[in-house]
Amino acid sequence: MPRVVPAVVRALDILELFLDRPQISAREVAERLDLPRTTVHELLVTLVARSYLISVPGQPVQYRLGMPVFQLGAAFAGRLDLVREAQSVARDVAAACTEAVHVAVLDGADVVYLVKVESSHPVRMVSGVGLRLPAHCTAVGKVLLAGLDRAGLDATLGKGPLPGMTPDSITDPDRLRAVLGAVRTEGVAVDVGESDSAMRCVAAAVRDHSGAVIAGMSISAPIIRWTAQAEAEWPTLVREGAATLSARMGHVARR
Repeated sequence: MPRVVPAVVRALDILELFLDRPQISAREVAERLDLPRTTVHELLVTLVARSYLISVPGQPVQYRLGMPVFQLGAAFAGRLDLVREAQSVARDVAAACTEAVHVAVLDGADVVYLVKVESSHPVRMVSGVGLRLPAHCTAVGKVLLAGLDRAGLDATLGKGPLPGMTPDSITDPDRLRAVLGAVRTEGVAVDVGESDSAMRCVAAAVRDHSGAVIAGMSISAPIIRWTAQAEAEWPTLVREGAATLSARMGHVARR
């Protein structure tokens, strides 16, 4: 079993004391958690240094929650809203194309799938919520990578060849950067057998109120159903679906 770090547990115990009160003193922390005052002092100093707690002005031994706690809570709440709204929009898109629709987010150099609506066909894509794949091998990952600034993209891709999933995966960082430039221009990305040789995908970016790319939406189908008509219609469909979800997340499209 992995070892639980006692200092981290105690720090979290301190933060949880604020669930039923707006501020608390160092003495109360020591009493409620039955900890030595020296330990409490060290933990409080660390939490203050990271701004998770702040000293109450004029009362240096009284503490209240800092902004990072709010930011974490807001990020969690925002993710819940994204999943709920994405489920609804993805169902509509899937009904229109009868294929699998995914919504995913970027986590480091990978994408993590938050939502999946199954295809109505018997032959389906093997995937699921929680699946993690290299972002550069997927259409949804490419729209997310295209949303990064240059520094963020460089940090994400690192140096040297990228790992491949199929013979068609893009493993050259420079080639990938050129592809991402086209994604920014066209507003959609494609995966032509790059994560699964038997599948094709098209994706578009989901944005929040600030215009930042927060997720990607994709339509995925086996090669046998990737017809000329589908290739013509699905990019528009996924763009519209992503735009609808973006609007629900507070994004106002520029005219």
